[in-house]
Amino acid sequence: MSEAEKKIVISINTSWNVVNFRKGLIEALRARGYDVVVVAPRDEYSSAITDMGCRYVDIEMDNSGTSPVRDLALLWRYWRILRRAKPLVFVGFTIKPNVFGSLAANLNGIPVINNISGLGTVFVRGGLLQRIAKALYRLALARSKVVFFQNDDDRMLFVDGRLVRKEQTALLPGSGVDLVRFSPSSRKSPRSGPIVFLLVARLLWDKGVGEFIEAARLVRLKVPAARFQLLGFLDVENRTAVSRAQVEQWVEEGLVEYLGTTDDVRPFLDAADCVVLPSYREGTPRSLLEAAAMGRPLISTNVPGCKEVVHHAVNGFLCKVRDADDLAGSMIEFAAMNGASRDRMGIESRKKVERQFSETIVVERYMRQIEKLAPLTRR
Repeated sequence: MSEAEKKIVISINTSWNVVNFRKGLIEALRARGYDVVVVAPRDEYSSAITDMGCRYVDIEMDNSGTSPVRDLALLWRYWRILRRAKPLVFVGFTIKPNVFGSLAANLNGIPVINNISGLGTVFVRGGLLQRIAKALYRLALARSKVVFFQNDDDRMLFVDGRLVRKEQTALLPGSGVDLVRFSPSSRKSPRSGPIVFLLVARLLWDKGVGEFIEAARLVRLKVPAARFQLLGFLDVENRTAVSRAQVEQWVEEGLVEYLGTTDDVRPFLDAADCVVLPSYREGTPRSLLEAAAMGRPLISTNVPGCKEVVHHAVNGFLCKVRDADDLAGSMIEFAAMNGASRDRMGIESRKKVERQFSETIVVERYMRQIEKLAPLTRR
């Protein structure tokens, strides 16, 4: 295979996403001799991409915008980048790279692999934007070699909606988790002090942040000393973002502790008794996978993406979506458990991740698809 045939372009909507969620895939590709080019908007994490040995290409992208003019300009930028790069394959993540990157790759005759890691706000909220998104996906995915989904509900929604042919699709266990980096604490002493519930996510209403806060109010009536923590980005570009002023108000009320953001979530997961994600819908949530890998019990909603990670009453609890009362009930039930029962849930979390969600599983499935494409470039 020539040097050109060993080049792979990966595109995601933020450099932060590349560094935090795709590092294992990139390292595996480079270990097998592939030249990896990462196309993503510039942010404070972009320099870390070049530190991984990749070539980084900045691309201007309006992630939350719906302007047809800006989207056409984005398509042109992708076309020009891919025309120059001439890679073996284009690998797209997140909606705009999946749509406009794939269309540009198709125009350049470059094979495409997509990852639909979650349906996002557009699919949760519905309406005109959802219809537009579906039409764009249908067009963009028509020629893709494989479209990976992170749960079967999302896959069948696309298949039943005729956005993609079933034979094009495959399943991945999320983005996978590094079982060495994320492992249970070796600390022998038992946990002491008030019970801590932690929500790790971008602070969006669709992640169930509002339900988490309302549940906190209810739990405090039964478990007054319980602590509730939020860890994740504020001020994100999303129509469902929780405002900084709102979070500051909750903090002032004493309802929640806002922990800010971090490049290393492990100490915060280790310090929590239970990790909570009351999301409205997910692909496969990385926060739950990392928490489970560290042996934390989980509470989440019975929705696509979350229900695959949480086995009800085994490694945590599943509750009703958009229902703060039911979420509070699960939290109160967890708080009433003894330490040994909570520890058993944590052990089951780790076992489940080891069986189903290891990063090595994800990487190997990508490798198989990429290596299938090599002969196509020599025809």
